[in-house]
Parts: sequence; C-alpha cells; structure tokens
Amino acid sequence: MNEASLHLTILSPVDQKTVSVGGVTMADKEGHKQKKERASCFGYPVSIFFIVVNEFCERFSYYGMKAVLVLYFKYFIGWDDDLSTTIYHTFVALCYLTPIMGAIIADSWLGKFKTIVYLSIVYTIGQVIMAISAIHDITDANRDGKPDNKTLHISLSMLGLILIALGTGGIKPCVAAFGGDQFEDHQEKQRSTFFSIFYLSINAGSLLSTLITPILRSQECGIYAKQSCYPLAFGVPAALMVVALIVFVIGHKMYIMESPKGNILLQVINCIGFALNNRFRHRGKQYPKREHWMDWAEEKYDKLLIAQVKMVVKVLFLYIPLPMFWALFDQQGSRWTIQATTMDGNFGGFVIQPDQMQIVNPILIVIMVPIMDSAIYPLIKLCRINFTPLRKMTVGMVLAALAFVAAALLQLQIDETMPKFPSTSQTQLKFLNVESTSLPVVVEGQDQFMVPGFNASSEYLTLDKENVTISAGGVNDTAFLKTGTRHTVLMNAAGMRNTLDDLTEKPEQGLNAIRFVNGWENRLNVSVKSDNVHADPLDASVYLLVPHGKVNFTIFDGGDGKCHYIMQLGFGSTYTVLIPSTFAFGQTCSESFEAVQDMEPNRIHMAWQVIQYFLLTCGEVVYSVTGLDFSYSQAPSNMKSVLQAGWLLTVAVGNIIVLIVAEAGSLPDQWAEYLLFASLLVAVSIIFAIMAYFYTYIDPNEIEAKFKELEPEDKKRKEMQMTAKDNMAYVHNENTNIKQTKI
Repeated sequence: MNEASLHLTILSPVDQKTVSVGGVTMADKEGHKQKKERASCFGYPVSIFFIVVNEFCERFSYYGMKAVLVLYFKYFIGWDDDLSTTIYHTFVALCYLTPIMGAIIADSWLGKFKTIVYLSIVYTIGQVIMAISAIHDITDANRDGKPDNKTLHISLSMLGLILIALGTGGIKPCVAAFGGDQFEDHQEKQRSTFFSIFYLSINAGSLLSTLITPILRSQECGIYAKQSCYPLAFGVPAALMVVALIVFVIGHKMYIMESPKGNILLQVINCIGFALNNRFRHRGKQYPKREHWMDWAEEKYDKLLIAQVKMVVKVLFLYIPLPMFWALFDQQGSRWTIQATTMDGNFGGFVIQPDQMQIVNPILIVIMVPIMDSAIYPLIKLCRINFTPLRKMTVGMVLAALAFVAAALLQLQIDETMPKFPSTSQTQLKFLNVESTSLPVVVEGQDQFMVPGFNASSEYLTLDKENVTISAGGVNDTAFLKTGTRHTVLMNAAGMRNTLDDLTEKPEQGLNAIRFVNGWENRLNVSVKSDNVHADPLDASVYLLVPHGKVNFTIFDGGDGKCHYIMQLGFGSTYTVLIPSTFAFGQTCSESFEAVQDMEPNRIHMAWQVIQYFLLTCGEVVYSVTGLDFSYSQAPSNMKSVLQAGWLLTVAVGNIIVLIVAEAGSLPDQWAEYLLFASLLVAVSIIFAIMAYFYTYIDPNEIEAKFKELEPEDKKRKEMQMTAKDNMAYVHNENTNIKQTKI
C-alpha cells in the first residue's frame, strides 16, 4: 500500500519552515502557537494518543472496505469483471483527487481540526450507507446471492462511495500535519518518534483490516438463502470509523489548534496562471526575451516566489510519466483479486480468501524497507554504482512491469486448467447412464461410444449445431438445444430420458456446485446446512453451492428413510451425483452414489501470486519512497505541499488509466491485458529514464538564499513600479475629469 510507505500530507502557508521527518514532511510554524497547559507522558503530549488511534481506526475502515469492494461489485451487484474493475478504480482515483480539496479547506477556511471532524462525519455516513447497501431485500429468496432491487443497491453503494472518497481524501492531508502541530519547537526528537508511531498505526490498520474483513465477508448470512456477508464486512469498518471520530473529538480540549492562514498551493497556482496569462497577452509584441516562461510573473510576484515555483515546476514535469506505475500498482485490489478467485487457497492448516491475498503487500513492505536501506543500497554503493534517486525510480517501474509479466504467465497457467466452454455457435453434451449396464450412444455425425452403467461419458462432446439426433440404447430421439450451452443427457434402456442444463462458467468465489440426479423411484430431498432441495425421479436437483472442505449432505425420502453423503471438495468444482435405482435406505450413501466431475477444482495454488506481489512491492519500495524523498530534496522548503499534491494526482490519474483500458481495451484474454500494462510501463520507464538523464539536480536552499538576498531590492523596485502606475492612473483620471468638465 503506497500510504504504508509514506503518509502524504499537504501543508500550509508561506510562513512555514518545513522539516522532513522519517520521510514525512511536517511544518514547524514560525508563527506563535496557542499556549495552553497540556498533559504529557514521557515528554510527549497526551493529545497525540487520540490522533494515532484515530488514524489506526480510519485506515482499518478504508482498507477493510476496499479489500472486499471489487468482489462486492462482482458477486453481490452482479457486474462483470471489466465494470467491477472500472468502478473500483474510479473510486480510488476520486480518493486521491479530493486531498487537494481537503488541504484548501483546512488551510484557507476551517483549519485542520474542524476539517477532520466535519469530513469524518461525511466519511462515517458513507461507510454506514455502504453497509446498508449490502443488505438483501426482505423478499429476496434468490439462491444466486444477488439482490432483487438492484437499482436501489447500486444507488446506495455509489452514494456511499462518493461520501467515503470525500471523507478519506479530505482528511488525508490534515491528520499527520495536525499531529505535528501538537509539538513545541524544542520537541523535534519526539515529533520524529511520533511519525514512526503514526506510520506503524497506518500499517497496523491496513494489515488487520485486509486480514479480518475478508473473513467477515466469507461468513454466511441471509434470511432465505445463505449469502456472503457483505453487510458485516462493510459494517465493521463503519463501526471503526465511528470509533475514530469519537476518539478524535474526545481529545479536542488537549489539542493545539492554529488558525488557517492561506494555502501555498493556491499561491503557486495563481503565480503560474498569471505568468501564462501575461505571456499570452504580450504574444507578438516587442518585449525583452525572458529566460524562463515563469519570468512573465515578475510584474506581480517576487523573484523568490518565482524561483521557488520554477523548482516545483521542474519536478512536476518529471511527474508526467509516473501515473503509469500506479495504474499497475492499484490493480492488486481489482484484477489480482479476481484472479485469486480462480485459484486454490488451501494452505494446509488455514485457507486464504481471494481478497486476503492483498495482505502480502503490507507484510512485504515491513520486510523490504529495512532490507533495502541496510543491505541492498549499501551493496550497490560498494559496487561503485551511482544509483541516483531517478535511477531507483526507473528500476521500480521495471520491477512493477515484471510483476505484471509474472501475473500474465500465471494467468496462462490458470487458463489451461479452465474448462473449454462452448462458443456462441456451439453446444456441448455429456451422457449420464442411470442403468446398471453399459449402453451404446450414437450422436448424429459422430462415432458410436459406450457409456458405463451408473456413470457418465468421460468428456463433453462439442457440436456445431442446435438440434441433434441421438441414439441412446438403440432408441432414436432428437435433442432440441441452444448454442452456447452445456447439457447432460440422462439415458437408460428406454433411450434419452431427460436433458439437464449444465453450468457454462466456474462457480463464483471458489465455491463448489453440486447437484443430485435421482435414479430412484420416488422424489428425494437433499439438505446441506440450511439449504434444502429436491430431485424428482429421472431428474436433477438445482445446484447447491458449498464451500471447500468436507461437506455432509443429508438425503431423505420424506419419511423415515435417511442417509448422509460426505464429499471432500476443493475450490471451483462442479459435480453431478447419481443416486442409482438400486439404492436402498440403510445402505451407506458414500458407497452407493456415483459422483461425476463436470468441472475439476482449481489446480493452480494461490501461493504462486506471491511472486508477482514480491516484485510489485520491491518496485513500490524503490519507486514510491525514493520518489517522495527526491521530490522533497528538489523542492523549496515551503512548497513540499505542492509536490505532495502533485504526487497524489499521479495516483488518481493512474487509476483513471486502468478504468479507460478496462472499458476501452476489451482484450479477449486477461493475460493479454496484463502484458499490455507491462509493455506500457516499460515504454514509460524508457521515457522517464531519458527525462532523468537530462535532469540536473539542484540545492533549493542555496537558490533560495541567493534570492532572499535580492528580495528587499526586488520589493522596493515593485513598490516603485506600483507607485508609478498609481501616479499615471491619477493623472489619467484628472485629465479625464478636466475633459468632462469642458464638455
């Protein structure tokens, strides 16, 4: 998680002295802080306890909700992979666009405390609405787990996500900065330790929520049928957000609060806007040539501010290729999670849910950051390789591209194990013999084959026609089928008896689909847990969706007859279980029934995803941490906030790229889409490497010092110019008045 690497804060006004502490930039106000007697513990203000707890709960709330979000779209709302991915990345992009709004509100209007409180209320309402949106309709008795009134659920979830994006994005630039404000000028050491604790709370919140909320989602809940418990998975993060808000408000009497004094971000935007507008107004006119286009702002702004903006613009130019990295990085929660649903999550003593695999990222971050700092970088230095920050970022991009190559190779292996479903012009048939003796079958245009007694033909037969003549046991019949479908034909000595509709896709979420074919003389009932279905003679029950592991089915005839049938199931399989005509209650079900596997379980283990997670996390550590450190080192001290805003925008744009590719790309195979993203990032990394080659590193402090010496003269010159302009305006007005008097 990119926030686990560095928590981004947008700071405020020009009168700040900015200090980088543990990779986090904080502002040490030169202005006077509000003085009050405050409780302290080991030299630390007690108020930071409330801020750290607030951050832990808020990160738990955000990452917990986000961990299950794409599966909620896919399995509860019922959207396909592409639309689920698009909405997911639209939400993430919005979360990284709104911090600019939060920074402006806090620094120019409400102040940090009120901004955090008000937007946390919005945030909490959004989380509660998300939990409500996942509650099934009271009348919903569907077994597919999808709601009846889909429009209502979609509307509520979209409203909830918008409010969450406004809340989490709006408070993002305020919380860490507000924590730094609680320390006095002489407490720099304590402030540094605070940010280490703050960083730990971010990791702890994201780690625990990514582990816990998928477990909550996998619980069964529902009124008529048992579905995945999304209300619980969203409800717990909502409760944590309520706790975050309450804890933060409780500590309000202990906080140091500072009044808003204006936003440096707006000053930078205004300065750039004036320079561009001034240059545009004077195009084609004879003016002395200016060294840099920002010099056109000299008529209004000090040379010091212009020089600072030049440094910022120089770094922002390097940001242009960066969104492509985030386009790949944030697919952990969308495409990679969907990929995990087609894999085997059994790790022996425990089972990993598809959305829990995202926990690999924060775990690897905690491991890789110290390894990089204490081992890899010193080793590279010993080899006398000039591993500059921009070169590190280029390597990070390449590692992320390799992660998607690994994901593509893994997807190819998964695709090979997937059933070969019929195309839109084909049908597929399998034959199930409910007789005890073998029967010959001849399908129109095919060779004769034998189907064993109380068993099925080994594979599906693919046909390029809808209606087909079938000879089963020497009796000719015509099967009326539709293209794009799969069927199992029930047959006995009297010929074709029934045609069953089979599944044409893998069961969702790694569940197993089991149905029972009744070859017995009476109707039979089958139950598992709270689900009950029936099967008429020479017919099949509906599919029962059951999880992996040992599953106990109870078969009974409505009277005293009853037995148990136990199956050991993997992930994503389908079975047709034949109850033979010779079956009699009192026998052991497991020995009497015949289970025919229609789709084999997922064979590729989820552990293979660790490779791509490892490569991507290494890329993140090299890219993200280095990128911010580089930005801080190359920016003026009072404009770190502007670059942080730019950095957040690259994350937002990266997510927009994903949703564009997901909707417009329409690649037939997922592995091809992975390779497309990898290729795009390699191309972007080459462009970035060229840009980095021509970049000249600077010392902002040295440049600022030079212009600060010139600042008094510059101000004096501008004052004289303004006085001259006022005098000219006065003379012009006087002349105008004289002319009007004469008239």
